[in-house]
Amino acid sequence: MNFTLGAELIPLDRIINSDPVAITFFIGYMAMLASSVFFFVERGSVDRKWKTSLLVSGLITGIAAVHYYYMRDFYLQVGSSPTAFRYVDWTLTVPLMCVEFYLLTKPFGAKGGTLFKLIIASLVMLITGYIGETSGIENNVMWGIISTLGYLYIVYEVFAGDVAKLAKDSNSAALSRAMFLLKIFITLGWSIYPIGYMVLPGNILSGVFEVSSIDLFYNLADAINKIGFGLVIYSVAISESNKKGVATA
Repeated sequence: MNFTLGAELIPLDRIINSDPVAITFFIGYMAMLASSVFFFVERGSVDRKWKTSLLVSGLITGIAAVHYYYMRDFYLQVGSSPTAFRYVDWTLTVPLMCVEFYLLTKPFGAKGGTLFKLIIASLVMLITGYIGETSGIENNVMWGIISTLGYLYIVYEVFAGDVAKLAKDSNSAALSRAMFLLKIFITLGWSIYPIGYMVLPGNILSGVFEVSSIDLFYNLADAINKIGFGLVIYSVAISESNKKGVATA
């Protein structure tokens, strides 16, 4: 059995039986799309000050779904990693995830300066990471170090910077639980990306495992991180909205 992809016929058994990377592109696309619909619909269930947070969650998974649709086609046609598509996706969605940190703590006093620093750090991380992946083996390590510095700044903000201090001072049990989970996403969930970068030829983990399999890990990590991130935001929004409803009643 075949299906048409542009002007080319792609064997269906390649997707179902013999290519786990192709399967994860399909799973990622459908999971992101379903999550986006969920977040948009659930905006009607939360207090007004949390609606923007769920809108951004829906945008993150919606943008990712569109990119996964095209990355799926690219991979099936070309058979190689859709690096450019992936970095376009990350350059749009990772800053939006930083916006979520700001929106999450805004009701408790977050300032615009914190948002600006997080977005700049995320762009430094992504732009230099892309340069490192595409500029040749001799530049991998240098650009990787610069990219890692951007990532470490985001980690610092979440664990000890303005975001962490606001969460601590909020006296919100829901926000405290959310920050605990988001710390796990930032440190463990996001760690797959620098690890994937470091296994590239010429980098410090080169040869640890096949570079061709990195898309499998990226696809699974993207789905877990983006959808999980949004679900954490949703849990805080619902909890705080219900608290306000009880107080009003």
